[in-house]
Amino acid sequence: MTEITIRDAVAADIPALHALIESAYRGEASRAGWTTEADLLDGQRTDPDDLAAILADPKQAMLSAWRGAELVGCILIADRGEGTGYFGMLSVSPTLQGGGLGRRLVTAAQAALADRFGARRVRISVFPHRKSLIAWYERLGYRQTGDTLPFPYGNPRFGLPKRDDLYFIVMERELV
Repeated sequence: MTEITIRDAVAADIPALHALIESAYRGEASRAGWTTEADLLDGQRTDPDDLAAILADPKQAMLSAWRGAELVGCILIADRGEGTGYFGMLSVSPTLQGGGLGRRLVTAAQAALADRFGARRVRISVFPHRKSLIAWYERLGYRQTGDTLPFPYGNPRFGLPKRDDLYFIVMERELV
């Protein structure tokens, strides 16, 4: 892969962020990669207002990965307090998935969570239906905590469920 630059996203990046995130998670385009949620959800993954709120919140940020002028990846980071960080919305252009950029974004997110927010551990939430994704996070040192979180049924801002058994498992990794 050619040179990739990772930097904080800014408001001017919102249209590109929105397009990238939707392409990585929803619709037919997402099926080109392995992170698709198209079998679980229709509708949107996020929207420009949500992204603007993330960028305006001092306890959150979006790291963005660029190949020249092309946005090819991003990841949300957030301070959850008490030494706990969170990341989500890990997105890599579907045709570039499997090339190491996702791992690089996770590493950058972990470092940013420790540096900016003093995180000593990182938590993530994953659909239990995504066995290959859970296995990938386990290879990165994340372990299932046994905790679960409900899916926000009835809120189309998070997508339109195709099934009635959606929820999230919580995974965690200590930072050293």
